[in-house]
Amino acid sequence: MNEVEIFNKLNGIAETPQFSIIFGEDSEQLRKIAEHKEWLQRIRHERPNTEVPYKVGIYIRYFNQTKYEDYLLYHKKQFTDTIGLCPKWTLVDFYIDAGSSTPNMESSPEWSRLLNDCFDGKVDLIITQKVSNVSKRIHEITLCARLLAAQNHPIGIYFISEDIFTLASYYREDLRDTYFLPFPDWQVLPDDENKVRGKLHD
Repeated sequence: MNEVEIFNKLNGIAETPQFSIIFGEDSEQLRKIAEHKEWLQRIRHERPNTEVPYKVGIYIRYFNQTKYEDYLLYHKKQFTDTIGLCPKWTLVDFYIDAGSSTPNMESSPEWSRLLNDCFDGKVDLIITQKVSNVSKRIHEITLCARLLAAQNHPIGIYFISEDIFTLASYYREDLRDTYFLPFPDWQVLPDDENKVRGKLHD
């Protein structure tokens, strides 16, 4: 039993589900999720490399379900202590949205601030506890992961509970999928064409 589990047990905090995105009654979607989770259990997971000098933004979806006012401080200290074990990582800031229900991105001002910091080059690794902290809409998370990965300096998201790192090599093909683009003749720019990419920002 780790420190969080001990703290939760002593303070009567109910455990949260590990994968709590709401998908409705779509059996095909649920089947695909089950297959993906089974596949994730079979492979060797890739996580953010502690030797890479990441600028880290921690995203927390916080709802105090206990009578202890210092629980958020305890949660933040866990992140601070863990990142302190990675000398090449720099903690940029905590981004904390309040709320007890699964959120949508448009109602999460701190998530928006975090994304702005990513696009401004201040953050290149987002760490958050679980997928459902960010959004209940899986397409939002997928699109967001692709937009972040498409930057000249790719930005990754690491979801702790699901052990998912969006820049892992086995997600690269998915990140380059063009199905969400508005026209079928659109193409993803190659990674090594920096001059072509630069024209987009002129």
